[in-house]
Amino acid sequence: MGEAIRIGDDIEVVVSAVDKNKVKLGINSPRHIPIYREELYRKIQQENQAASGLGEEDMKHILESFLSGWINSAHDDEEPNPTSGAEE
Repeated sequence: MGEAIRIGDDIEVVVSAVDKNKVKLGINSPRHIPIYREELYRKIQQENQAASGLGEEDMKHILESFLSGWINSAHDDEEPNPTSGAEE
């Protein structure tokens, strides 16, 4: 008991109790960092996705469109190569 794992500078996971086949952990972190049990986190994510009215395929399409536009705009910012296509 009392042993800890540190994550970055702000998060500490502490062993608070050990009993037969159980280990209880405590988490110390700043208030602005949300800490959730995995099953609760998944439920929140599902509810957020349902509330957005978008399905998984919709999200994939949006992401593909965004990345395609981002890649194209990155190429638009490039200066043309003056020797490209020039005959020697």
